[in-house]
Order: sequence, then C-alpha cells, then structure tokens
Amino acid sequence: MKKQITIFSLLIMITALAGAQQKFNGLDMNMGNIYRMSDAKTRSISPENFNGEKGKGGMATTGTGANAARDLGQKWKVSPSVVIRKKTTYTIAEIDGPGVVQHIWMTPTGNWRYSIIRFYWDDETTPSVEVPVGDFFCMGWGKYAPVTSLAVVVNPGSGLNCYWPMPFHKKCRITMENIDDRDMVLYYQIDYALTDVPKDAGYLHAQFRRVNPLPFKKDYVLVDSIKGKGQYVGTYMAYGSNKNGWWGEGEIKFFMDGDTEFPTIAGTGTEDYFNGAYDFDSQKKNSAGVEESNYTEFSGPYTGLPQVLRGDGHYNIAQRFGLYRWHIMDPIRFDKDLKVTIQDLGWHNDGRYMPLQDDIASTVFWYQAEPHTPFPKLPAKDQLEVN
Repeated sequence: MKKQITIFSLLIMITALAGAQQKFNGLDMNMGNIYRMSDAKTRSISPENFNGEKGKGGMATTGTGANAARDLGQKWKVSPSVVIRKKTTYTIAEIDGPGVVQHIWMTPTGNWRYSIIRFYWDDETTPSVEVPVGDFFCMGWGKYAPVTSLAVVVNPGSGLNCYWPMPFHKKCRITMENIDDRDMVLYYQIDYALTDVPKDAGYLHAQFRRVNPLPFKKDYVLVDSIKGKGQYVGTYMAYGSNKNGWWGEGEIKFFMDGDTEFPTIAGTGTEDYFNGAYDFDSQKKNSAGVEESNYTEFSGPYTGLPQVLRGDGHYNIAQRFGLYRWHIMDPIRFDKDLKVTIQDLGWHNDGRYMPLQDDIASTVFWYQAEPHTPFPKLPAKDQLEVN
C-alpha cells in the first residue's frame, strides 16, 4: 500500500512539473495570468500599418492626414483612416496564422446599417461573420450609447470595441462593404497575436437577421441553420416596438441536437433572458417624491439594456431598445445542431397575452468547428434601413 502511494505521489509531481514547464501560448488572457511570459508575437493592423509588419508602422507619406501633416511630414499621423467608396468592399485585414484576433477598435462614419463587416477564417469562401457594423458592436439603431461589457465596449464619441477572442489556424481576412450611396471614412485598429492555437479552438461566428413586422403569432428566429459542434455565446437585439404597451413577455427557446417541437432550454420572458425584471423599471421617485415608471438603461459585464430611444413626439415616435446577453460564463453547448427562437409577446387589456408584430433585428454569436452552413442572404438595403 505504501509503495502504491509513493508511485501515485510521484505521478502527481511529474504531471505538475510538466504543466509548469509547458510554454504559455499567450491566449486566454486575464488578470490571473497577465504576468506569464510567452513567445506569442504581438501585431496590429491599422491605416498606419496595413499589413501589421514588424517595424513598418507610421511610414506613410500619403493618406487622409497628409494635408494636416504637410508641415511635419512622415511619422506625423499621415494615414490615420481610410475612405471606403460607395458600393465597394475594403479589406481591413489579411493575417497569416496561426493566431488570434484579441481586440478590434473602430469608428466608422455614415450609416452603420449600410456598412457590413465580414470575417473569413482559413481558406473559406463564405463568411463566418456577416453583420452590419453597428449591430456587431451593439449599436443597431445607429446612435451612440455607452456599453461597458466584457465582449463589447462602446465609448464616448462612438469608439466601437470588440474583445471576443477570434482564433484561427491558417488565415484571417476581415472586410467592410459600404452598400450606401455615399463614401464613408473608417478609423480602425486590429490587435492580434501570432501563436500556437489549440486544435479544439472553435471559430467565432456571428449572424444578423431582421424581420419588420414579425408575422402574427410567429416566433422570431434568431438562428436556425447551425450544424456541427460548438457553443452559443451571445445575443444582441435591436427591438422596435410597433404598439403601445409592454413588449417583453416572449420566451426564448434553444432547440439543440435533434429537438423538434419542444426545446431543451426555454426561458421565462424577454426581460428575464436579458437578466432584467419587471419591465426594466426601477420605479424611481421624482423631485416631488412621486414614484415614476420608466425604462432604466444599464450595462454590465454580461447583460445590458444600454439603449432606449423614447421618441420625440414628432416624426421619431417609435420606442426602440438595444439589449445584449453574453453567455460567457454559461455557454449553450451543442453537439450536432442548434436553433434559437424568441416570442414577441405583450398584453391585452384583460390580462391575456397579446402576440405582437414588432420590428426585430438580432445578431447572434457562437463558436464552432468548421465548416459552417451558408448563412441566409443578408436583407437588402431597404430592409436594413432604420427610419
């Protein structure tokens, strides 16, 4: 017995020693491992270094800042942005891997619904991410609102930031298509690491949909074409109410791995899924001490209602909401397939549920092994318009 214990202890020591000697690849960054050394190579792509090449930043002699820098010359912010002409697609980044995109910052001008961002992993010809840029960064209504979550941060002046880790094995290509009738200006920076990537690393996917109005008594489908193994990690919804009254009674449902009529996971209401309660109403008291009922914006690490557009009583009369829910600590894992739906539900005056027909747009995020199934065709420009 003593000999067996000694052998067991020795195995534990060998395993611990092997773990201690294993090189850190620079992924899975957090405050608990920020001190660890790694052979990962840090690179960054921007209009001041289009290819992220070592020692090649700030070399531009022409660019959108050339006139402002005419007295200063090279090295003095000559190329801080790019112009993307109307009806054209611009390649933001092409990276040879293996590696991981760790952070994206950008601030695009123009109509954010008319700027389509796409990501292609390795050698694929159909994008794994295809989303209007505003919706990708939780700004589906085209107006600034502060967001302070772990995955997406939106700072004053419309500084759009993404922190979803995006590993790839061979190649990463990111494009922006301007479908508008006007040129746009894009400031951007893509921060990434060139390093070994685990074989079991999934690829980030994001898909956009919009229905306006939702057909009567029909569930809104967030996604229904996911095939393969992976995990669902996030939902952003740009919700436009087409009626008076409360709109958030609908249940979200996750149909996974062969579910048919009934799902494995069913939520209890829209505001519940986005981790609020009771109409997102904090029931604050005004200066006279009278309790007032109102929506309360909030933004946290995993959930938020950062945007409430209440209307101005003139032409902009619709109430609109932006909500996000990140499944960072509770990913929805699936082995074969996944479909996600949500009901559009309010109240009749007599206390019965009322099926609604609202304007719903969504962007869903998930990781999976490739290949992925083709996405539904993106809505046409007129169907993307926010008015």
